[in-house]
Amino acid sequence: MDAPPASAGRFASWPRALARAALGVLALLLFASLIVPTYPEGRRSPWQGAVDPSVSIHARSRDLDKDESYDQDIALYKVASQRIARGENYYDFIVTEQRRRDYPVNPGFAVRLPTLAYLNAWLGPVGQVAAAIALMLGTIAAWWFKLGEDPAIARQRRLATAMVAVGVSLALNRHYFPLHELWAGGLIALSFGLHRIGHMGEGGRWIAAWCAAALALAIREHALPFVLLMGAFAVWQGNRREALAWGGLVALFALAMAVHLHLVARDVLPSDPHSAPWLVVRGLTGWLANIAQASNLRWLPHWLAGPAVILMTFGWLGWNTKAGLFGFLLAAGYGLAFMLAGRWDNFYWGAMIAPAMFPGIVFAPQALAGLVAAARGPHVRGGEAPSSDPLLRYPTPS
Repeated sequence: MDAPPASAGRFASWPRALARAALGVLALLLFASLIVPTYPEGRRSPWQGAVDPSVSIHARSRDLDKDESYDQDIALYKVASQRIARGENYYDFIVTEQRRRDYPVNPGFAVRLPTLAYLNAWLGPVGQVAAAIALMLGTIAAWWFKLGEDPAIARQRRLATAMVAVGVSLALNRHYFPLHELWAGGLIALSFGLHRIGHMGEGGRWIAAWCAAALALAIREHALPFVLLMGAFAVWQGNRREALAWGGLVALFALAMAVHLHLVARDVLPSDPHSAPWLVVRGLTGWLANIAQASNLRWLPHWLAGPAVILMTFGWLGWNTKAGLFGFLLAAGYGLAFMLAGRWDNFYWGAMIAPAMFPGIVFAPQALAGLVAAARGPHVRGGEAPSSDPLLRYPTPS
């Protein structure tokens, strides 16, 4: 069989039929993302500007109710930090506080882990600003060095780092400081930037990444898929110590969550209503809306924001390294989860992964060119020269 050209990169070993099928799926996703709404009906997005005077008063108040509902979420988390700062214990008041505000406490997962409330109480307003700036600058620096280790993407390094800055800059909005996903998502982006994948038993650099991920998981349980993917890659590469470390983190989290649910259950009453279901299967709109609304993509119309999410995800395959594969699986995995779970008012879940997705769009042209090249065939046999760092790049078969 004729081999694809060197320009096919990661897709060089793909059969022509598979490459063409992948192109078809990508085209369908891009077309669908042009028309799928990223805001619920009747809700205005920031790119639409000020409220149109011609809109009815009823429609305007319905919009305000949704915004106020979201602000009440933040108010609840802010009050929790304030009460802790006054010396109260989180589990002595949180169930009563949520019930008083008509928030569900059944099941116990509806009550947030206490980590962020204690951190914000300890940091105070000034400390929170300093921590947000440090997290943003640390993440940008981590990615600058990570991207600089692969000479094959030297031309994209500045732009990819700039996209990291765009993704994590949302963390500087003080209004969102009580929001768990804001901090956990920033820590995931930091952990991904700090991590170096080892090679078949040769340990990479993962301790700092482990610490950042552990804090993210302690803040929000939605960081668990990231931790599991890290562990899966460590197993795949035969890095036993790292795999054990990620497995140990999962075990510690399970124990901490069991204790959390036990403490919450003490104050839950039989009369407490059950939370509305989270498994609502919104499909593609769940994925695109969560990422668009919970990131700086919210400033774009849906026909730009939607395709941008698809290209951010697919683009990671254009970086022909294990890190690029990890980025694709991470973004696509959370995308699948958002298609299956989460209501419209859970859009802020997208902040868990959005900061780590932005660099992917820089590699989208390479990914698309490689897939097209693999789909064309037949070609003269050849192969892409591997990176100078064997731990970074997949060798392309000749």
